[in-house]
Amino acid sequence: MTTDAGYRHGNTVRKNASRRPPRAPGLPPRQRQNAPDVTAGIGRASRLWASLPRELAKAFRPHADAMTAEILREIQLAVPEYARPLEGPFGRTIVRSIQQAVRHCMDNLGNPAAPQEAWIGVFRHLGKVEFSEGRTLDQLQTAYRVGGRVAWRYVASVSQSLGLSTDFLCVGAEAIFAYVDEISALSLQGYAAAQKRAVGTRARQRRQLLELILADPPASPKAIARLAATAGWRLPERVVAVALEPRADQHHREPPSLDSEVLMDLEGPQPCLLADPQLVTAGSLEPALAGWRAVIGPEVKLGDAAMSLRWARRTVDLARRGVIDAPPLARATDHLATLWLLSDEFLVKELIRRCLAPLSGLTDKQRTRLGQTLLAWLQSSGTAPDMADRLGVHPQTVRYRMRQLEELFGERLNDPESRSDLEIALRAAQLLEK
Repeated sequence: MTTDAGYRHGNTVRKNASRRPPRAPGLPPRQRQNAPDVTAGIGRASRLWASLPRELAKAFRPHADAMTAEILREIQLAVPEYARPLEGPFGRTIVRSIQQAVRHCMDNLGNPAAPQEAWIGVFRHLGKVEFSEGRTLDQLQTAYRVGGRVAWRYVASVSQSLGLSTDFLCVGAEAIFAYVDEISALSLQGYAAAQKRAVGTRARQRRQLLELILADPPASPKAIARLAATAGWRLPERVVAVALEPRADQHHREPPSLDSEVLMDLEGPQPCLLADPQLVTAGSLEPALAGWRAVIGPEVKLGDAAMSLRWARRTVDLARRGVIDAPPLARATDHLATLWLLSDEFLVKELIRRCLAPLSGLTDKQRTRLGQTLLAWLQSSGTAPDMADRLGVHPQTVRYRMRQLEELFGERLNDPESRSDLEIALRAAQLLEK
């Protein structure tokens, strides 16, 4: 094999030239130092290969198989994860990727029109494979660097045997390491795309799981267990639901930083959380839910999760209306009496209307004063001084009001059942008037 015009870079072969190699044709100096641009169709490495004489492809193609085998051997020595027998889909993918890398460089020599889609697709796919295998990209990036070094040693050796110029060696080295950068970037794209898709899939599965657990009537335990296994969620024996007050900007807010075992729905019209009680303590929720009004529901069995959410949402509603005083993060169990008392507002309003009917003909101020006095009488020992102290008025005022109440309510004040209904009605009326 000769080494004259067929292997010249420019017009002259310069063996062992000492001057700085000329810039590859068509590449401005600044572009040569930029990061790889694989999105423009032909990347920097491809342009460097294409700047070399086409005849070089004929000289190097007979060495392609040997170079592929050497690269594979060195990678397996350097990366333990790739040292296993190259059988099945994994082995075929690795071998095919190295073959594709070498073949593309050969095809690209002196040929700016060489197809780019195949190698771009291969190395994006490798990134996806690494994600699916549960690895980081560290091993793959190491393999690329090792492959680049082996390829350069092989090219340098063949070039010397062919008597090729130093100019060619410089451009070839630059092309090889630019190619390593580009395939690394492509695999990173593939890895990120697979990761994003997996996160999106897992998030959808967990939202479906949350809907299944909170369904009314509840889904079967088997169906919940199957979906929990698919979504990678450990089934707790007991849970608490956390109701969040809807926000106009909830679809644009970043998800709170909570344990990965907390199921979340922040996109629906009634946002909520669900998790093991140990994972949603006030201490962990308060900083994570800054800007939200939230209520932790009662702790229940997993099958009763909808009940926990029901009372948490009821507490949120009462807090929003001012019926109960609650901080931005509250517990439903701190307001059990109120929740029970107002569990059915229609019925409790009917009770108020029936029990307090004797006060209906009075002015608002009179109803308020007599209602407060009657409740104080029902909740105290009934003596004027005790009631006066509770109400902050003179005992004589209490006696006057009690005579009015006796005239309005008559014998109902002496009936135990009527007194119980009156106390419930008065307490509920006070809450609803807030």
